[in-house]
Amino acid sequence: MARNGGYGMRYDVLREFAARGNADPVRLNAYVAFDYARSQTDQQYRDNAFNFHSALRDFGYKVIQKPVKWYVDESGSPYGKANADLDMAVDALLQSEKLDRVLLATGDGDFVQVVRALQNRGCRVEVVAFANVSAELRREADMYLSGYLIPNMQPLGGEGRWGDVGSRVRGVCYSYSHDRSFGFLRFLKEIRPGLWNIDTRRDNSPYASAFAHESEFPKEIDVNKLPSREHVFEFTLISSDRGLQAKDLAVTRHA
Repeated sequence: MARNGGYGMRYDVLREFAARGNADPVRLNAYVAFDYARSQTDQQYRDNAFNFHSALRDFGYKVIQKPVKWYVDESGSPYGKANADLDMAVDALLQSEKLDRVLLATGDGDFVQVVRALQNRGCRVEVVAFANVSAELRREADMYLSGYLIPNMQPLGGEGRWGDVGSRVRGVCYSYSHDRSFGFLRFLKEIRPGLWNIDTRRDNSPYASAFAHESEFPKEIDVNKLPSREHVFEFTLISSDRGLQAKDLAVTRHA
């Protein structure tokens, strides 16, 4: 996750998202790579790993360490590898017998068959990931949500809480008027049930929308291809006579 856009992800927020709607989290597995050989000689690496694993345990995760194994490629250069895919797949299947919902934090397309197997066992399967996410995995899951769009999953700075005027949030452009040169960005206001309710005009929708003039979109964005869900925008919320308005737009992720 860290190497695919999720660096700095807050695991307490991930837990909150997984358990939204007063769900009871039965299992919280975190698969982490650990280089035992390096830990013997690198004090800072050892301390950082210990602190990270301790924080995960404080949030209620079971830390499953995968030892880094070292190999030599054809050019004679060493490289390390710690693959947790099989462990994660087996654990998900074995531990899902009495679960209603399984959330997989991965973008790896190898988990498509795991998703299908879990669904055949009666589980609802959700996927959260950031960059380099398998399109087939997104289609197969009962729900896919980009980690970039989950409030506070990655702290963005700005003033106030996520969703308040002055804060930085992330969202997608769901509507754009080419004749009038403006669009609307939808963002998730807070973590709560009803994620299917994307109509921001409804009072019980967990989403809100912000107006954005064409001039606010980054130059690398072709506005002729908007609206699009393939771009995640980061922006500052300000108050205007149109309601919420998006300023200082930046692209977080391209297709």
